[in-house]
Amino acid sequence: MSKSADEDQVKDRLQQLRCHFTWKLVIEDAEVPDLENRVFDEIDFLDTKFNVAIHNLLAYVKHLTGQNKEALQSLKAAEDLIQTEHARQSDVRRLVTWGNYAWLYYHMGRLAEAQIYLDKVENTCKQLASPSCYTVESPEMDCEEGWALLKCGGKNYERAKACFEKALEVDPENPEFNTGYAIAVYRLEGFNTAPQTDKTFCLHILKRAIRLNPEDAYMKALLALTFQDIGQEAEGEKYIEEALSNKSSQTYVFRYAAKFYRRKGSVDKALHFLNVALRATPCSAFLHHQAGLCYRSQIFQIKKATKGQPRGRDREHIDRVTKLAISHLEFALEQKPTMEIAYIHLADMYSEAGNYSKAEDAYKTVLSMKSYGEEKLQEIYFKYGRFKEFQRKSEDDAIISYLKAITIEKPSFSRDKSLSALEKLVLKKLQTNEADIENLSILGFVYKSRGEMNKALEYYEQALRLAAGF
Repeated sequence: MSKSADEDQVKDRLQQLRCHFTWKLVIEDAEVPDLENRVFDEIDFLDTKFNVAIHNLLAYVKHLTGQNKEALQSLKAAEDLIQTEHARQSDVRRLVTWGNYAWLYYHMGRLAEAQIYLDKVENTCKQLASPSCYTVESPEMDCEEGWALLKCGGKNYERAKACFEKALEVDPENPEFNTGYAIAVYRLEGFNTAPQTDKTFCLHILKRAIRLNPEDAYMKALLALTFQDIGQEAEGEKYIEEALSNKSSQTYVFRYAAKFYRRKGSVDKALHFLNVALRATPCSAFLHHQAGLCYRSQIFQIKKATKGQPRGRDREHIDRVTKLAISHLEFALEQKPTMEIAYIHLADMYSEAGNYSKAEDAYKTVLSMKSYGEEKLQEIYFKYGRFKEFQRKSEDDAIISYLKAITIEKPSFSRDKSLSALEKLVLKKLQTNEADIENLSILGFVYKSRGEMNKALEYYEQALRLAAGF
């Protein structure tokens, strides 16, 4: 058989495996450096019983960056951990690692070695009485896939959740499956701006995971933030304090403690935790973004205390803090160029610094990405409209941006704010020209969008009468 035919035969078998090379992980090229940083941070600083998955993922990331020899070392580390962490399930756990070995050797042009690992997978599948030669259906395999998807960013979270759900159907009391599922639910809730009552499900899932993993400080920090989300801040603080008193996963706990205290208004305390965490993980995009948000909060606090008229030392303080915020947010985006929300916060800080050109660029960048849901897009258009109206002093451009937010018909807080902002702006313009057909029509559209049909008809009819007169 020719080399080409051998290669085709091996590849056909490889594609039947369940491993990182076949799970269709959605990772943009620009996200790979940040993903690699986060994988290393997790290996170094997250105390978990579930380390095999992260070494398998590191091997795949190393492959993506062309470091195949280093990838083989990561797979060796995963294989060694299986012996200590999952002795009773070692055969199933090894299938993912062996699958990754096979794919790596294939990409390195070492077909004989790829075939050795394919044979290992095939023999194990036979021992497990699997109907497939190269695939076995097992909750542990679903769990491994779930961890990989969970680590690779928001575009993969729904699939990660489904993997853990599938594993839990077989073993509902498994601590690892419950932990993965709880993290997936928590992160998906972070994308959701639905009413607070909807977060009670997330609360229930996190509590269940903690019941099965009572020493997991990381999960307690997530539970604390969820309590804060639903307005039970005092209850959340108990869990944050409990997590902080545990020496486990401290660098990660500090991240979420910082977020908790920033949202509480204790910005200095938040910055303390961030600075400690940054000493351990100085390249974390998450931490630099959070630091930028802390300095942004300080600006809001000073403005509130001075009733929007900071002078003297207060003005100097704002200028200094604005520079710090910009520095952290720019660094966060250097590390993770796909962090959409950071562009909005950076645009806000550029505006504060009077650098409207850079703010405009930041908005244009985030709007060109178009990788987010309807509610997030509404929020971006609303904020861009505010920028156009108040910083650029372009009321017509602001109207266009508010209309773009409103024409996405999904009910949301940002859509309501866009309707209010548009109504206020158009009424103001009509005070100077009450016969403006376009603005009368827009006002009719605002009321129609709110369901106020009588008001909508009133303004549409005014516009029609004026149009007929012309």
